[in-house]
Amino acid sequence: MKKLNVSKIIWTLFMSLLGIVFLLPFLWMLSASFKVETDVFKFPIEWIPSTWHAVENYKEVWTGDFVKYYTNSVYITITTTVINVFISALAAYGFSKLRFRGRDAMFMLVLALYMVPPQASLVPQFLMFNWLNLIDTHTGLILINSFSIIGAFMLRQFFMGVNNEYLESARMDGAGHFRSFLQIALPLIRPGIATYAILRFIWTWNDYQYPLIFLKTKSLFTIQLGIQLFGDQYGDVYSLMMAGAVSAILPLLIIFAIGQKQVIEGISLGGVKG
Repeated sequence: MKKLNVSKIIWTLFMSLLGIVFLLPFLWMLSASFKVETDVFKFPIEWIPSTWHAVENYKEVWTGDFVKYYTNSVYITITTTVINVFISALAAYGFSKLRFRGRDAMFMLVLALYMVPPQASLVPQFLMFNWLNLIDTHTGLILINSFSIIGAFMLRQFFMGVNNEYLESARMDGAGHFRSFLQIALPLIRPGIATYAILRFIWTWNDYQYPLIFLKTKSLFTIQLGIQLFGDQYGDVYSLMMAGAVSAILPLLIIFAIGQKQVIEGISLGGVKG
């Protein structure tokens, strides 16, 4: 009979308890979105509502401008994620598999730029996009989030784990660099691509800074700006505010639930290969 590892059991129980504590705010938010307003702040807390008001709350939330904000966020986030992942993968492939003079020095320079806070470049970015007439457009918001140093760095770690013999064999068969990248290297790092795509989706969906600065027209607002307006409109109606918040984080929960296996695999492989 195996000897019980007491310290491991205690640590597991502690982490489980800690996980429950972190989940409590979300569970309260979910519970409040199902209640009538008078039951939201009842004490002790009714985790299971005595009077269900979910249909009415969510129906009121999903009328008016909230749907437009939601649609804008879905469009911007998906488009940005696809473009960003592709460009980051191209840069990562170049920095890991192409040999040219100054490659490593250039990569170190790129990494050094990552230390510059994004807020420090907001003014020149705003001036440049204003000159290009891209202020208050979804195109401008997509472009400014389509390039990522951290994306190139993360994916470079995965490309470095791809055996060069595969690429050399492809070149002997007449494949160019782009074809080798697209048909050989990219499929071999699927977990890494999936991991970064999920992270980029989450970062873009939650972005508040760039939409706040680059968007002016209300009809172009993303869900993050829309939630603020929604909170101002329903400032004292917490059941509706919680229903809006639950609706806003629903895509993130779905994406992570679908891709959590890829995220874990990608992080594990990246740690080994990096």
